[in-house]
Amino acid sequence: MNRTKTGRRIELSPRDIELFRLLTRYRYLRSTYLYAFVGGASETRFKERLGDLFHEGYLGRPQQQWAFADARCMPVVYESGRGSIRALRACGSGLDEDGRQVAASAHRQFLHALMACETLASIEFAVRADERLRFIAWPEILARAPEALRTSTTSFRLPVPSGGYLVPDGVFGIEYRDGEAKAYRFFAIETDRGTMPIARTNPKQTSYLGKLAAYNEIIARQVHKTHWGVPNLLVLTLTTGAARCSEIVAKLGGGSSPAFLFKSADGKALSKPLPDLLSEPWARAGSPPLSIAESR
Repeated sequence: MNRTKTGRRIELSPRDIELFRLLTRYRYLRSTYLYAFVGGASETRFKERLGDLFHEGYLGRPQQQWAFADARCMPVVYESGRGSIRALRACGSGLDEDGRQVAASAHRQFLHALMACETLASIEFAVRADERLRFIAWPEILARAPEALRTSTTSFRLPVPSGGYLVPDGVFGIEYRDGEAKAYRFFAIETDRGTMPIARTNPKQTSYLGKLAAYNEIIARQVHKTHWGVPNLLVLTLTTGAARCSEIVAKLGGGSSPAFLFKSADGKALSKPLPDLLSEPWARAGSPPLSIAESR
């Protein structure tokens, strides 16, 4: 849990550099995710390497993770360290916020931030394994966005027509290939840990249904198209409990937007990449379930 330098000489490999890039994009990832992305002959030896990189200052282990009772039973969470930042700068990799896959505002609460990172990383990992699909990361979306947005310090924000703005936990796209034909879908991720009331009698108070109503305005007025330059937008809600997921769907009712998709997964299910987030259909209110692995 605490860094203890040994003075060991670290020769950085291309795999180490790829680890550093992943943690720049996702900020928090467990050892299981890092191993899934970069591989290696032995997972045990890989974890030992992570330990070496931690103790010598290349990686960090967020202190917040040790506050939970099951911390020692779960794979360790890593983040960038000073050494990894220096190494990436030395090889010319950018380190600005535009390179992140998850919104900066998502990191205000550790568990929420971790869940957002694991959700997006699970989908990206599953997409990489399907040769029909290509993951479109936020930096690629931003590079094609209107010029005013590319230079904005709040590029994740989506203005709501009736006032205010929304900041999704993450944004990505999927390219679907069928021979020479290509299709595209774009997604906003909302990770819900059950801390926000589903509905309120006072519409001025925050609620999950209120957030979805704001998304409904954005989609109806095509704000995602004018603001981000993406042709469509689906909103994925991942909750930590099946009962809460069902309650949100039920309260939305049959007249809700078919662009709202719902699924549940507890924290332990996300302790390693969860390909089901791509391969298994997501529930919708009043519409048939939809698989985001398929273009239609």
